[in-house]
Amino acid sequence: MTNGSVLIDDRGAVRIVTLNRPEKRNAIDIPVRVELANAIEGAGADNSIRAIVLTGAGSAFCSGGDITSMERMSAERAMERTQLAQRVIRAIWNAGKPVLAAVEGSAYGAGVALAAACDRIVAATDARFATTFTNVGLAGDMGTFASLPARVGVARARQMLMMAAPIDARTALEIGLVDALAEPATALSVAMADAERLAAGPTRAYGVIKSLLAAGSALGPFELLELEAEHQAQLFDSDDFAEGIAAFRAKRRPQFGSVPT
Repeated sequence: MTNGSVLIDDRGAVRIVTLNRPEKRNAIDIPVRVELANAIEGAGADNSIRAIVLTGAGSAFCSGGDITSMERMSAERAMERTQLAQRVIRAIWNAGKPVLAAVEGSAYGAGVALAAACDRIVAATDARFATTFTNVGLAGDMGTFASLPARVGVARARQMLMMAAPIDARTALEIGLVDALAEPATALSVAMADAERLAAGPTRAYGVIKSLLAAGSALGPFELLELEAEHQAQLFDSDDFAEGIAAFRAKRRPQFGSVPT
């Protein structure tokens, strides 16, 4: 299905959301922010969808914010613009199911932030990453200061943000920025295989994993201990848990199917 600059394609229980501005190397302008947030929120709310894959059309994943659409503006006006970008990241983080990024070509600026917000990043071996916000006098948004340090650590995040030097995919894998590599032009197919595997898994448990990892940086260890217990107790009363136990006893693979409500 086509929705302007964002494409939506359902393949079984996996929804592929594609940035579709190849002539702009999938740069993100205001309309794209709205369409992308709508697409991810819709996938998150659709119980028939159990995993989401984000990718870009053409030769790039996302070259960042569309600089041609930017100009000096008041802080009040800029806040409205920025919150549209933050909405995209909230949609990824709030989706109670795995969100994967399939990266070909460049992921610069907001493109790095978009990928880093996902639960798993599969990158082509010739992909390149750079946090280029400072090239136009900005610091970063779209979850940069949460996702990037969580993946690469504060020290590396500082150097990536201040120096803005591109890094290749193999280096990105070594430092934890990406999770898996694929041959060029195959990142989407590899990410799809991972997404299909996750879609066949216990979706409610994946949602708990996402929420607890997100809460971990804000809570003390004893608060997190209680939250773990609360969520784990709820999962003990889930269809997925019952199926997992039944499959174990029958010595077969579990057929998970419960979704968040």
